[in-house]
Amino acid sequence: MSVPRARSDQSGGHKPNFLVIVADDMGFSDPGCYGGEVHTPNLDRLARNGLRFTQAYSTARCWPSRTCLLTGYYAQQVRMDPPLGRIPAWARIMPHYLKPAGYRCCHSGKWHLMGAPKVVADGGFDRSYVIHDHDRFFHPQKHELNDQPLPSVQPNTGFYLTTHIADRAIGFLDEHQANTPHQPFCLYLAFTSPHFPLHALPEDIARYKDVYLQGWDRIRERRWQRMRKMGLINCPLPPADPDIIPSWNLSKEDLENMIGPGEAPRAVPWDSLTEEQKRFQATKMAIHAAMVHRMDIEIGRVLARLDAMGVMDDTVILFVSDNGASAEQIIRGDMHDRAAQPGSAGSYLCLGPGWSTASNTPFRLHKSWVHEGGIASPLIVHWPAGISARNELRHTPCHFVDVLPTLMELAGAPFEPYWNGRTAPPLPGVSLVPALSRDVAVQRDPLYFHHIGNRALRMGDWKLVAAEGDPWELYDLRADRSEMRNLAARHPERVADMEARWKAFDEVFRSQAGPVPQ
Repeated sequence: MSVPRARSDQSGGHKPNFLVIVADDMGFSDPGCYGGEVHTPNLDRLARNGLRFTQAYSTARCWPSRTCLLTGYYAQQVRMDPPLGRIPAWARIMPHYLKPAGYRCCHSGKWHLMGAPKVVADGGFDRSYVIHDHDRFFHPQKHELNDQPLPSVQPNTGFYLTTHIADRAIGFLDEHQANTPHQPFCLYLAFTSPHFPLHALPEDIARYKDVYLQGWDRIRERRWQRMRKMGLINCPLPPADPDIIPSWNLSKEDLENMIGPGEAPRAVPWDSLTEEQKRFQATKMAIHAAMVHRMDIEIGRVLARLDAMGVMDDTVILFVSDNGASAEQIIRGDMHDRAAQPGSAGSYLCLGPGWSTASNTPFRLHKSWVHEGGIASPLIVHWPAGISARNELRHTPCHFVDVLPTLMELAGAPFEPYWNGRTAPPLPGVSLVPALSRDVAVQRDPLYFHHIGNRALRMGDWKLVAAEGDPWELYDLRADRSEMRNLAARHPERVADMEARWKAFDEVFRSQAGPVPQ
């Protein structure tokens, strides 16, 4: 069937609602519908009654990914990677495109668009709950409602951030239903789970208590096998990269002194760990799984509210993760109490490279790298009224910069180049509407990546990629998305051509951002 196209006028033309859900640091294979053993029945239901994209990409890090989702531009185009002050005057944010088309726009959760610090005043949202504290799930210290500071949450009050983000979203939906039911809505639901620190509810951790004692090697193998059967991938399972970790991680000695002998700073073979390390590492992954599990529960509550409102079928729901799972091992916030129960407010644990390797199965590397493990994201699209397909895969490569053009087409919101008296560059993304009805390749420019010196370009099935300070690598992703066979030496002309194209994109995008205001 053809996908309905919303009319661009405001005279009563039908427009779907939008729910954009973002997970934080969740690996490609964590949810059940992408091969994981984590219990995610609500995400699985969306996938079963909708579409799963197999080659969707983030930018490898929290704030540049959210910049792409919210502005429709690569982060480099709007001074957000690296963050260099306010976004350009010509740059708009999601509500600035959708509200002229009649939408009421609400936000709940993480923001992290540093160049537009106020969600309502700068971002144009009608309602917003924003969490600025990314180090505490049980008693956050900095959060705001409609740009106004809220009191810090006190310890031991029963507060859990993932649940609260959903509570606020449901409250915004209730307000919309009571006051503006004639308008379509856009809800941007941005969770902080399962970003570090590993904080989860005891009852959720208990569900996964012994699941991960089998170790990250076996978990990777089993996920890979399930993903192949699902048709999500067709590539080999690469060996782990035990020598590659973020340069800012704590040292082995510091980790042992501050956390204990159960910590493991490298993705080494599971059987090489001590029994104490195996138990401690299995507990950490159980907490990570519990965080994903709880996020799914809270997503289910939001979906139930859509059902109760009678709008579930005509709400376009998109689910993504802002980057791959994290190999980071740092301690912030209230620091780490070695006597505290793992997963509790007094603990500060990170997933680490062993389990992030498993979460990113079958891809190499982690959050912040632009190899596939850092940038591959699940993308679930659910819209029963507009998509006849059920439980189908879409294989076209796509990027977070494509989300806003897709919403704009469905909303009938054309791109107008003038904003704040300035002329904006064209949006770099493309609408994915053609891929909603059938599995077609969406025609587009090459996909560009650049983060902290890590860089890549994808042209068709070819990917040029390099870690900071390393030479270019070249991969044919048709059968090697696990990036095991570097073909750079065999195709020097292709490398040179793609490098030139990457440099041209990088130069143009940074020039579009303009000088940093003083």
